[in-house]
Amino acid sequence: MAFLTRTRSFARRSWPWLRIPCWIGLGLLVGFVLPYTLVLNKRVQDRFSDVVFAVPTRVYARPLPLSAGEPMSSAALELELTFAGYSHDGRGDVAGSWMKQGSRYTISSRGYAGPDGGELPKRIRVTVGSGEVQSVQDAASGKPIALTHLDPARIATLYGATQEERRFVQLADVPPLLLSGLQAVEDRNFKHNIGIDFGAIARAAFANLRAGHTVQGGSTLTQQLVRNLFLSRDQTFTRKINEALMSLLLEAHYSKGRILEAYVNDVFLGQQGGQAVHGFGAASEFYFGRRLQELRPQEIALLVGLVKGPSYYDPRRAPKRALTRRNLVLQEFFDTGLLSAAQLNAAQAAPLDVIQDGQLPHNRFPAFMELVRRQITADFDEKALREGNLSIFTTLDPAAQLYAEQAISSSLKSLGKRGDGVQAAAVVTDAQTGNVLAVVGSRSPGDPGYNRALDIQRPIGSTIKPFVYLVALTQPQRWNLASLLDDSPISMRQPNGSVWTPQNDDNRSHGMVPMVDALAQSWNLASIRLGMAVGLPRIRAFLQSFGLKDVNPGPSLLIGALDLAPLQVAQLYQYLAADGHALPLLAVRGVLDGNGRTIKRYQVQGGAGEYQEAVRLVTWAMQQVAEYGTASAIGNSALASLHAAGKTGTSNDMRDSWFAGFTGDHLAVFWMGRDDNKPTTLFGATGGLRAWRDLFAKLPTQPLSARAGAGLEMAWINPTDGKRTEQQCQGAQQVPVVAGSLPADTDGCFWQGVQNLFGGGDSSAPAGTPPAPSSSSTPIRN
Repeated sequence: MAFLTRTRSFARRSWPWLRIPCWIGLGLLVGFVLPYTLVLNKRVQDRFSDVVFAVPTRVYARPLPLSAGEPMSSAALELELTFAGYSHDGRGDVAGSWMKQGSRYTISSRGYAGPDGGELPKRIRVTVGSGEVQSVQDAASGKPIALTHLDPARIATLYGATQEERRFVQLADVPPLLLSGLQAVEDRNFKHNIGIDFGAIARAAFANLRAGHTVQGGSTLTQQLVRNLFLSRDQTFTRKINEALMSLLLEAHYSKGRILEAYVNDVFLGQQGGQAVHGFGAASEFYFGRRLQELRPQEIALLVGLVKGPSYYDPRRAPKRALTRRNLVLQEFFDTGLLSAAQLNAAQAAPLDVIQDGQLPHNRFPAFMELVRRQITADFDEKALREGNLSIFTTLDPAAQLYAEQAISSSLKSLGKRGDGVQAAAVVTDAQTGNVLAVVGSRSPGDPGYNRALDIQRPIGSTIKPFVYLVALTQPQRWNLASLLDDSPISMRQPNGSVWTPQNDDNRSHGMVPMVDALAQSWNLASIRLGMAVGLPRIRAFLQSFGLKDVNPGPSLLIGALDLAPLQVAQLYQYLAADGHALPLLAVRGVLDGNGRTIKRYQVQGGAGEYQEAVRLVTWAMQQVAEYGTASAIGNSALASLHAAGKTGTSNDMRDSWFAGFTGDHLAVFWMGRDDNKPTTLFGATGGLRAWRDLFAKLPTQPLSARAGAGLEMAWINPTDGKRTEQQCQGAQQVPVVAGSLPADTDGCFWQGVQNLFGGGDSSAPAGTPPAPSSSSTPIRN
């Protein structure tokens, strides 16, 4: 009794001292912890409610068309497959893989959605031979397929403020094995914990204490997500307290599904240079080149295993370590009932099957991408491009692009010391549609600097001449390809009082020459006289109709005194390649939003062609350029079967070397020159033409028809008067003419006999040709 009395007395005396800590604790709770928690709560809600993961805009090449008769080589097909991230696994039974047996390829396509609809995945057999696709069949049924496409290669990524690679996926689209396996390995009690798992923390602490170092973590998926979204990686007491509080708050406000979906899309799973891979959707493409839904158990296990340490278990840099980690995760899948014993054994025996190229191109083709930007910025500003989660589908042909780059490199290398300091540019288009297939802006194609294909303005030399002849040939009653032109010396007084005295490249004049030969041999004097007879204003107006500004009004225009970029030259020649259709050059096919909906399509509405008979005459004449003229290196090579049409061009003092030429499928323009505008010692035939030949030695393409086009007929012409004659007549020349433009009757050879009898004939120039004062001056090269 006395003891109890003493105890109560002590309690009464001690109570004031016990109340002080309580009041301090309560004060801290009310004055600091509660407000601090409220601040954290607001931060969590504001950030997570409006969380929009940064998804970069992806840029794609064109899909690869496959149909019987399509130009193709084994090398080009394998290049396309490799560039698109397909793996050569020897089986070809998994989406994104292929195998080869002789000339037959078995390909499992991945399918794609594009501005034109896209295609579903399929397994096909493609046979390639004789420079074309010989057959396309369904691999299962053997039935022929008229036309199919392989999914386009990704060529660039437009990132926002952060270099984060991400492919957003909704929880319903994530394979169930990945969701269950992730929880089995990282947080088995995820469905039931409150954001913190005290049992897991205790187990981890015990395991780490027993091992003497960290072997196991106790954080939940929610804690990992909080760490990624809100906190730094600092291992401090304050950060750990914040992580715990914010995890509790996150669980209090949001469903487990919402938290898990955020985790799946935000977890860090790899790195390529400055680009970080976040989320399982992006990681699936980065490591396997396939969509998340197409992954096999062993591939899902590898991705789940990477959560523990993407750098440490990187399957490309540390394949043995990654394999061990993957198999350990597969064992976890089995232990938790997610896999059967047979599935476990098969998955653990499988190789990693990681694609070699990470397929995260930041800007693989900077010159082409610059053209894409210029064509698309009218509809999308820079912020929308970088942060809009868009898919931009372009017209780029990977084979054409890579072969054009190689052509420039090989041709410059073959020049030896002459190639030192020489720059180059190229534009390749689809001859029929005007789609831009390739752009090279430098001899170093990956250089994002000065884009010579788009921005350099240099004299185009004799590449202007086909358009001078074209304007003349729009008057078929007056001019045809056998019409004689005067190639004698000429001089003209300029408005400033100087005398312009051009010359031919060989410093000779050639008298009266047929029009087709004047173009094939690129004779300046004949071309100038023709242009003056046609009329400078007409030729200048024709060039201006293509949107060209500041077109030289003087006669030097007729032999190339016009500064253009390679892209502008390609635009001019596209008119010829497309049979008289003025098609704008397009680099973008369409744009899709993050949900796969087409929000913009870019296409050209084809109209009726203009001056088509004249275009076909010029095309035939340009084929003679490649056969026996200044580009005879084509006709004398294995490329003769292409029947290509083209024209060389060289500016004054050999500063610029040009070649523009087209086949049935492709148009390519090459330029070579120096940035300091010094002479290169290169003609069009020794610079630009060399690169053109190197390109078409590899690029599969259809030949251009060697026959005269519709609306034309072949006729034997007496070159002395441009009238029909008979084949057996001496000097008779067969050329295409506009059907019905010449009388059907012929002169026969009678007049020729009279000429021979009296020793000569009339060699007067066509009407309208100006007189030819004798003089000479600085030549303009062809």
